[in-house]
Amino acid sequence: MNILILGNGGREHAFAWKISQSKQCSKLFVAPGNAGTASVAENIPIAVDDFEKIGKFCVEQAINLVVVGPEAPLVKGIRDYFEQELTLKTILLVGPGKDGAQLEGSKDFSKQFMLRHDVPTAKAKTFGATEVNEAFQYLDACTPPIVLKADGLASGKGVIITPDIAEAKNTIREMLIDKKFGEASSKVLIEEFLSGIELSVFVLTDGKNYVILPEAKDYKRIGEGDTGPNTGGMGAISPVPFADDVFMKKVEDRVIKPTIAGLHKENINYKGFIFIGLMNCNGNPYVIEYNARMGDPETQAVLPRIKNDIVGLLVDAASGNLHGKKIEQTTDYAATVVMVSGGYPGDYPKGKVINGLEAKNPALVFHAGTKQTGQNTVTDGGRVLALTGSGANMGQAREKAYAGVAKLSWEGVYFRKDIGMDLMDKT
Repeated sequence: MNILILGNGGREHAFAWKISQSKQCSKLFVAPGNAGTASVAENIPIAVDDFEKIGKFCVEQAINLVVVGPEAPLVKGIRDYFEQELTLKTILLVGPGKDGAQLEGSKDFSKQFMLRHDVPTAKAKTFGATEVNEAFQYLDACTPPIVLKADGLASGKGVIITPDIAEAKNTIREMLIDKKFGEASSKVLIEEFLSGIELSVFVLTDGKNYVILPEAKDYKRIGEGDTGPNTGGMGAISPVPFADDVFMKKVEDRVIKPTIAGLHKENINYKGFIFIGLMNCNGNPYVIEYNARMGDPETQAVLPRIKNDIVGLLVDAASGNLHGKKIEQTTDYAATVVMVSGGYPGDYPKGKVINGLEAKNPALVFHAGTKQTGQNTVTDGGRVLALTGSGANMGQAREKAYAGVAKLSWEGVYFRKDIGMDLMDKT
C-alpha cells in the first residue's frame, strides 16, 4: 500500500516509525513531516490543511491510505473533502469527519454529547462574550478550584485551573473579552474541578466496532511536580499502574460503549481514533475531554507497546472491518520524556543546532519540532524531541529514556526530570 501521514510532530514520527515496519507498506509519505520522519519516509512540503494539494498528491501517487495525525485538518473537514471528490472518495482515511471532530473542536459540543449519552463527566456551563456578568454570577456560586476551558482548539493550552474566584473572573475576562486564545475562547466552559489522577485511554473505531489501545498517563505542566503553565505535553508513561482490569472494565462499560453508541445514534460515521482524557476519582472514571486523534506525546509511549501490524488495524478501521480484531501488546513499560526549547510554552528561539543525534541511543528518538538545515538538524518548535525508553518495569523504562536524553543537547534545552516518578510506588 502507498500511505500518507499528515502532520509534522512527534506523534507523526511515531506513526511513520511503526507503519514503516509493516509488510503492507510499499511507499510511505509524510506531509509536511520533520527531520525524523525523513529517516523512515519521504517528506512532502504540503500543509496539513491544504486539502486541494493533498488530494492532488494522493491521486498522483496512488495513495491507498491517509492517516491524519493532528486535529486541525479533522476539524476543518478533510474527510468531508475526500468524500465529496470522485477521485478521492475511494481512498481509505483514518480520522472522523467534521461532525465527529466536534468532540475535540468544541468543548461545549463535547460536554453536551456526554450529557446526552450519560457519560460520566464534571458539571459545567458555557458562556459567550456577551455573558461575562452571567459568568461572574455563576462563578460566585462555585467552589474553588475552578476549571476554565476555551471552547475551541488552543494547542493544548486552553485549559486553566485557578484556585480562587477573583483570579477566575480575571481569566474569564481575558478569555472572552481580550480573546486570550483568539476565536478558540469566544466561548468558555466553567467546569467543576475533579480531584483524582489523570490518564488517557485510546480507542480505534470503525463507527460500530472498536479496539482499545494501551493506556497512558501524560504530564502537561512545564514544571516538575506538575507546576507552571500547561504545555502540549512534557512526557508520558504506559501502562498506567492504577488502570487495572477492574478500572478498565468500568471505562469500557461506562465511557467507551456509550460514546460509540452515542456516535452511532447521532448518525456520526466515525472512523478513527478517540482519545479519552479521564480522571480516576476514587476508582471511578470521569471524562475530562475527548480528542479526535491520538495524543502527543502519548503516541510515542503507546505505539512501541503494540505488537500488531498497525497498518492492518488502520485499514480495518477505515474500511469498517474492526469486528473481532484484538490489540496485542507487550508487558513492557514505556517512558517518554519530551525535550523542549528554552522559554516554551511561551516565546522560544528556533534554529538551535541539536547535538548527539548521530550517536547510538538506548531510547527511541522521535522528532517533533525539528528540521534539516544543510548538515545540521536544528530546533523548529517548542517541543523538539521525545525520547522513549522501554523496560520490564517503570524504573528500567525511565532509566533508558533519561540515558537517551543525556546523549542529546542544544542551547537552552529543557526537560522534566520527574516523568513517571509519581507512579513509581504504584508499580
